[in-house]
Amino acid sequence: MSCILGIESSCDETAAAVVDGRLRVRSSVVASQYELHAEYGGVVPEIASRAHVERILPVVRKALDEAGVTIDQIDAVAAGVRPGLIGSLLVGSSLAKAVAFALHRPFHAIDHVAAHLFAGLLRGGSDDDHFAPTVPRPALGLVVSGGHTSLFRIEGACSATLLGRTIDDAVGEAFDKAAVMLGLPHPGGPNLERCAAGGNPDALKFARPQLPNPLDFSLSGLKTKLLYEVRGVPQGRGAQSTFMRSSQDLSESRRADLAASFQKAAVAQVVDRLERAAERESPSALLVGGGVVANTHLRGELAAFCSRRRIQLVVPARAHCVDNAAMIAGYAALRRAEGDVGDDLSMPAEPVSLLARGTKPKRVH
Repeated sequence: MSCILGIESSCDETAAAVVDGRLRVRSSVVASQYELHAEYGGVVPEIASRAHVERILPVVRKALDEAGVTIDQIDAVAAGVRPGLIGSLLVGSSLAKAVAFALHRPFHAIDHVAAHLFAGLLRGGSDDDHFAPTVPRPALGLVVSGGHTSLFRIEGACSATLLGRTIDDAVGEAFDKAAVMLGLPHPGGPNLERCAAGGNPDALKFARPQLPNPLDFSLSGLKTKLLYEVRGVPQGRGAQSTFMRSSQDLSESRRADLAASFQKAAVAQVVDRLERAAERESPSALLVGGGVVANTHLRGELAAFCSRRRIQLVVPARAHCVDNAAMIAGYAALRRAEGDVGDDLSMPAEPVSLLARGTKPKRVH
């Protein structure tokens, strides 16, 4: 059985994994950098890239050891090359290219957003040996992460058409900013969810945006309403404007109510766009991925949507929602199953997802 080494370093997670051709995860190792960025309230690119340099080789060695394979038993190497922090991307993609070059193995340049889309197809290492990896179709694909909220029509592992995307913040980014407004610590998204668990989700009503493309998303209005609810409408204009109060003036119960209401409104917008897309596309399945898919409320609403529509929900395990290398290697395995032979080593790292922009990547030969 072929084995693919996946490497991921797009932001603040240094990760490596080994996945076989049947999408069984033989190993998955993730080194988080939360402790390095916590005092800044967000990821500092220079700190992130330096940490990747320090951690990447130990992480890869551990992934190979846990998978029970040696480096020369790897049949292909895959790395996330877009989107992300360019300094971070260069660490993982450069190592992957070096390994592929040294071993004379195929190199697969992976779009991080595409890898999230298909992460729900990954399987445990002890699953059936006779499973053949296939992509359900016709299908909708949804990525909900810190940097992307995008909706796709899925035609196969090598083909997805963008239907809608956020015109401002992604849901994960909006959760992080809402957490800051509410005075919650980093990482914002998980702490917002924990705070929301004790709140009333109907305490504050949010309007649902109506956009020219009914499948697009917008979170800016939700953020503004939450900001004014927490701090009051600013007095004055421009640089002279001031707020009446701060998050420190919130009671714990009010903080929880606002967190729950914001979470409900953001998730409701996602489900609304899925309902509209399902009417148009008549899918048989929904593939979802991204860090925000670890959110319990979102997972519940996605399950309810698929139950109403009688369609299959393909959702990753929580460990494969956040940035990881198993999804990178798994997506490479799906591409190989559809005949993809890999990319040239001159394929560059890029800060923007071409898939999420609705454009096709250019192969460099």
